[in-house]
Amino acid sequence: MLAPSRIIRSTPAQAGGGRDRRALVEKAHRAIEQGSRSFAAASQLFDRHTRERVWLLYAWCRRCDDIADGQDMGGELSTDGDPAKRIRAIRLLTQRALDGLPTADPAFDAFGLVARECGLTREMAEDVIEGFALDAAGWRPRTEMDLARYCYHVAGAVGVMMAVVMGVRKDDSELLDRACDLGIAFQLANIARDINEDDKADRCYLPVEWLVQEDIEPGQHMKPHHRQELADITARLIRRMERHEAMARFGAAHLPFRSRWAVLSAARIYGAIGREVVARGKAAWDHRVVIGSAAKVRHVAAAFWEALLNRPTIPTEPPEWTRGDILIEVRMAGPIAQPSFEPLPDEFDG
Repeated sequence: MLAPSRIIRSTPAQAGGGRDRRALVEKAHRAIEQGSRSFAAASQLFDRHTRERVWLLYAWCRRCDDIADGQDMGGELSTDGDPAKRIRAIRLLTQRALDGLPTADPAFDAFGLVARECGLTREMAEDVIEGFALDAAGWRPRTEMDLARYCYHVAGAVGVMMAVVMGVRKDDSELLDRACDLGIAFQLANIARDINEDDKADRCYLPVEWLVQEDIEPGQHMKPHHRQELADITARLIRRMERHEAMARFGAAHLPFRSRWAVLSAARIYGAIGREVVARGKAAWDHRVVIGSAAKVRHVAAAFWEALLNRPTIPTEPPEWTRGDILIEVRMAGPIAQPSFEPLPDEFDG
């Protein structure tokens, strides 16, 4: 009889798990159109080669977010299942994708493809996954540095990966720092806009020490009598956002024109979200802040001329948080988690 090793063959490692690249790009494009209209619009400004890679990376980020929260394209949060198992599934599928093995999930296969093409690493991926793990654990920031760490994991680290996808060298610390600044700016705007929605999902990303300074009782920050204090905290968030935004725009000067245009467009759109939240004051959460299509077109047009002139000024107030300082906190928090090789939960079986 033949030995089992003669019959059972290992799956060969292939970028994208062996899936057709065009099919993965098409699925990723649909994911970004459904998941983020603002980001989808900005991505069209890249050259085709970069644009496709940005879509592939976005598809993985969106899918990880949905798995972690039990959602479908950012819908209602689910309380079913074990959040820790969801994070384990994300880590295992991501590792398989990085190893070039099929995952039975196009978004993870897309990540494996773009990781192979651009040299994305497991450390980069784990920095993003840790943000989902913090949410799964019900974590909340107590200090400003806790908030910085969270913003790095869920957005700054994504910015670093996006920069590498755009062609920035992995050893170009200066440009990667600026990409991290852009991600943090986006996340600060999101936090300010989504305070009410997060509260309904029993989440809060405002540092406890900030709430204490405003004499806001635990869990009471959305109460009507605290609206002015909440508006003051939001203004504090957006001041930080603007510092990171300014540094990111300064760094964009070193990118190719189309990438620079896309980055500046996104910075203008997300910056407008944050500033609109502040402008509405106590009424900021009566209705969700959105930037309409006409306004987006104006921001994209303004970004075109800004990118064309390419004469950024050095920001007078650099951010208080730097990627280096945040990474020290991140690495001190513990080593990169090893993916578990136990069977996946049933809902993740291929």
